[in-house]
Amino acid sequence: MNRLISGLLMATGLLLSPAIVSAEDNQALIMQARSAAPSMVSADATVMYQGKVLAEGSNGWTCMPETMPGDNSPICNDAVWMEALAAVGSKGPFEAKEMGFSYMLGGDGGVSNSDPYHADHMNAEDYIKEGPHLMIIVPKASLEGITTDPHAGGPYVMWKDTPYAHIMIPVGERD
Repeated sequence: MNRLISGLLMATGLLLSPAIVSAEDNQALIMQARSAAPSMVSADATVMYQGKVLAEGSNGWTCMPETMPGDNSPICNDAVWMEALAAVGSKGPFEAKEMGFSYMLGGDGGVSNSDPYHADHMNAEDYIKEGPHLMIIVPKASLEGITTDPHAGGPYVMWKDTPYAHIMIPVGERD
């Protein structure tokens, strides 16, 4: 049940059990998170939301219903990408020592292609809102020769001059 309906019902005196509302909200969040990757990855993945585990997984993947709070962009990551996202979130150091994979088959909310912390990313000169895509993080030396131009056609490097540089691989049309 969505939060608006829940709030309206509570405001009109029709109190619902918080456990029921929470279970329904959690199930919707789990479904949204798992939509980020093929079911062969997401079905057995751990699902997390705002640091809380909603569903325990068994395959080493973690799916979340949003990449950043409120962006409605589900994502599924392997352990390397979870480490990278934690570093991005804390503006901490990160060095890819091995390949890491992430799925965003629902697309993303859009960012600056060069600066993960751009103050007004939607108005960044290099703003890109990608459709369904796969992201691969690799040791920086492996990025040589790959374009940073998201409009060149095919894979491109995002955030190249940061510790969080990675390869974006579009797998569907952009909106």
